Order: sequence, then C-alpha cells, then structure tokens
Amino acid sequence: MLDSIPVSEVRVIYLACEAGMGSSVMSVNALKKMIKKAGVEGVKVVHTAAREIPEDAKLVVVHKGLAKYVRTKVPNGVVVSFSQFLNDPVFKALVQKFVDGGVIEATKG
Repeated sequence: MLDSIPVSEVRVIYLACEAGMGSSVMSVNALKKMIKKAGVEGVKVVHTAAREIPEDAKLVVVHKGLAKYVRTKVPNGVVVSFSQFLNDPVFKALVQKFVDGGVIEATKG
C-alpha cells in the first residue's frame, strides 16, 4: 500500500463496502454530490464491494472496519478509511484535496 498519492494521478475514487450495497450507497451519493458541488472534474466515484476492488485501484475509500482487508487488495493504491457513512469529515477533507490540488495520504490503522 502506498502512503500517499497526488490528486492529479486519481481519476477514480472507489468507495468500497462489505457487500456493495446498503449504507455505503448513501456515502457514494454524498461524495458524488460534494465533488460536483466543488467543481472537481475528471474524477468519478465508483461504488464496489471490497472483494471486487480492481488490483490497480489508485484510491479506495472504505469504512475503517474493512480497511485492513482492503489494504491487501490494493498493494499499489492509497486506502483512506472513515468511521461514519454520512457526514464523516474524511469526505470533506478528501474533496478539499482535489480542490487544492494536494496530496491524499493513506490513513493508518
């Protein structure tokens, strides 16, 4: 797993969950709206089950309960974990990185 990635290298944000449906669908929709509202272009949000994340994924956002597993699935990607499916500050900070042109850092633990 990588420690960080410049936003300029990210074209897809994978938001992964255990089964690919349920509460995480709300997170995906909220993240899509935030990205659109911020005027970020050229980046799409894809909802997927953790077991189906492509090995070449560069950025995966996942609930902290699945983060350890997801890190094994994307050896060359950055994994960002969150605690709450809605209104978690991780989502806002992530979008702000795209707006600012910054670097996204993987979460630890």
